[in-house]
Amino acid sequence: MLSTDTEKPVLKRFIRIKDVCDVTGLPPSTVYEKMAQGSFPKSFHITPRIVAWLEDEVAAWQCARLSEREVANA
Repeated sequence: MLSTDTEKPVLKRFIRIKDVCDVTGLPPSTVYEKMAQGSFPKSFHITPRIVAWLEDEVAAWQCARLSEREVANA
């Protein structure tokens, strides 16, 4: 994420499944089901046993759902 050697990296916030569920209103099983279908951002390992999501990607997913609602109601 660096464009030049003098710029600092842009930090991204990692969120765990509890936070993902809290902000989306989805249960963990639905999050993983949607991930498998390719309709939800993929998680990644931050340690061998711990997974997380990028907060920005989950927020983008939320915005896309809102856009779909607006199109459907137009």
